[in-house]
Amino acid sequence: MRPQKTFILAPRLVFLAGFALVVSACTGASGQSSLSSPSSQANVKPIQGTVWVADEHGDSLTVIDAASNKIVTQLVGVEGPHNLQVAPNSKSVWAVSGHGSLALMIDAANYSLHGTVPTGKDPAHIVLTPDGKKAYVTNGGDDTVTVIDAAAMKTLATIPVGAYPHGLRPSPDGKWVYVANAKGTTLSVIDTATDTKVDDIEVGQKPVQVGFSPDGKFVYFSLNAENAIGKVDVATRALVGKAEVGAGPIQVYVTPDNRYVLAANQGTQDNPSTTVSIIDASTFTVAGTVETGKGAHGVVIDPTSRYAYVTNIYGDDVAVLDINERKVVATIPSGKGPNGISFSPQAPAAAVAPEVKIEMPHLDGMDEDMDH
Repeated sequence: MRPQKTFILAPRLVFLAGFALVVSACTGASGQSSLSSPSSQANVKPIQGTVWVADEHGDSLTVIDAASNKIVTQLVGVEGPHNLQVAPNSKSVWAVSGHGSLALMIDAANYSLHGTVPTGKDPAHIVLTPDGKKAYVTNGGDDTVTVIDAAAMKTLATIPVGAYPHGLRPSPDGKWVYVANAKGTTLSVIDTATDTKVDDIEVGQKPVQVGFSPDGKFVYFSLNAENAIGKVDVATRALVGKAEVGAGPIQVYVTPDNRYVLAANQGTQDNPSTTVSIIDASTFTVAGTVETGKGAHGVVIDPTSRYAYVTNIYGDDVAVLDINERKVVATIPSGKGPNGISFSPQAPAAAVAPEVKIEMPHLDGMDEDMDH
């Protein structure tokens, strides 16, 4: 049986590495060279908020104070947390435990475990609807999405989608959840009123994550095998464009002011990329490429649209990118293998210790069932 600590991340990294093409990690679609190199310290305009990071290799969640760019605490004991999401009201944080096939809810006020809900096999990403009533989890191991009643902490539905569902996000109006099927060529569309799949949109090779424009008119997505970002018109569900970015793009995120789409370019473990591509949303062309760190993977943007926070999965740190200045203004150590990342506009709660132990439930027979 393989050691638990490598179960989830290693398959995903091998899988993503298998179809990422090797291109220059420092050049955007326009051939523009990288605009800045990361620095560990710089003057940063204070901003209130909390950055939450899922450290998949470290079996931990790192909590960062956005005002100081310093770690508040680390929550340890969550095995294989691939991704996490702050709830819309910022009172809780949801994550997945890949080793235990569980979704879990953390109380953001005291860093305690509120509860867990079983998911499907190999859970990857978790998101909540804008009203906070339901959570959706992609299960790469059985090609499904689990729907959870957030208040009752129970499963409402299991929805078949495409091949190896990975990233997903809800539309701003909460009517749809778009799912990127990472071993296929489609985005699956879920109707949140009925919790059924209503469409599969052909978009290209190996879509990994999606991100909606704030007005809900467009959904953007990474095409990992094409080194590109795609764009779908939500009203027509038609592919309307692609933009070339760096090597092996993973997560995408749209600035709240709808000016830019950011793509984190991870590359592969053998040939890691180190950049974030900044795409002008109005022209859908790359406006700049910034060096952020080794294996740029996850990305989230604060509500002011000023700062992006990027997990560097091979560098074990988080880069703070000033989008206006096109430069990294801080680099924060995290746990091992930082993957998913989420932002809360609320300042972090004080921690009783630098490390807080999360007691996860043990499911008998889970190790044997998951060993394959």
